[in-house]
Amino acid sequence: MLHAYRSQSSRSSAPASATAAPGASPYVFVRKSAPRPSAVFDTYWRFAVERQAIYHRRVRGASSPWTTDSILQQHKFTNAYRASDRVSQYLIREVIYGGGFDWKSTVLRVLLFKIFNKIETWKLLEHVFGTIDAKSFNVEAFANVLEQARSTGGSIYSAAYIMPSGVSAGPRGRKHVMHLELLASEIAKGLPADLLEAPTMEAAYQRLLSVPSFGRFLAYQFIIDLNYTNELSFSEMEFVVPGPGARDGIRKCFVDLGDYDETNLIRWVTEKQSQEFERLGLKFSDLWGRPLQLIDCQNLFCEVDKYARVAHPEVSGISGRTRIKQKFAVNMQPVPSPWFPPKWKINSAIPGVAQTGRSRK
Repeated sequence: MLHAYRSQSSRSSAPASATAAPGASPYVFVRKSAPRPSAVFDTYWRFAVERQAIYHRRVRGASSPWTTDSILQQHKFTNAYRASDRVSQYLIREVIYGGGFDWKSTVLRVLLFKIFNKIETWKLLEHVFGTIDAKSFNVEAFANVLEQARSTGGSIYSAAYIMPSGVSAGPRGRKHVMHLELLASEIAKGLPADLLEAPTMEAAYQRLLSVPSFGRFLAYQFIIDLNYTNELSFSEMEFVVPGPGARDGIRKCFVDLGDYDETNLIRWVTEKQSQEFERLGLKFSDLWGRPLQLIDCQNLFCEVDKYARVAHPEVSGISGRTRIKQKFAVNMQPVPSPWFPPKWKINSAIPGVAQTGRSRK
């Protein structure tokens, strides 16, 4: 139950804070009923610690196995920090900061890459067309190359998430053609300028949500990706949208959400991270000084949903899934030196990583 009381500051004659929300209510709402964790909630934090420890061990060049956790040895999980995953690292290094692109080209490159979300597809397009930008992008030519790759049995889309077909967005029959046409249409309608003018991450998200076939989950993922650029400067603590996997994980981690919805619960968990690690006596090796953000804790709920299928088979989620599909296969290739958006100011703390990286001048 939410209880309201009148804020003392609302009775003051002092001017409103410059950071106060427009039209802020004089009432402060206090959530009286806190979420009630299940046994899986402790597993959430232990998973975060061990998954991040595995990441650091691999970055340092340690030999396999990188953990004694049998579930993590056998099954594939994403990193604790979204930006440190392989595809995100490629996006940041190569797609965003791989050349001096203007904003229109950057938006096109990010969305083109993320629609397919497959490094091999991007490399194919670059191999055929060279540098991809707003001038070189051609729906017909790109569609023909992708159709040829698809017709030979190759997959041009990642299996990480399902891209809707976008049938309503165009008259042509192929899914990839519709996505290319949709991207060209949105760029022509001023999407890059709209994103620059958005005052908040949520406003930018709403603009992406207006794109046909971009649902809530994809629109949120895409604004996180676009926010890696220098041009956008939203905080990752501004806004979060729980995906279906995260909802499953939340259901397993909590017996009762209390007065919290899933969105506010993710914020509650994110803001409690230091307290929870201390409570459990855990040492969390963060991302070179950067704590977990809303997007990371959202993703961790998704990963813990999968982990709990084996670790806590008696705890059911929403989907009813009981197995982890993806098996982990050891890749002995060294992990490339991590590199993150320069505005985060953490690259200088990474051993052996140049501070300038591939940043645009």
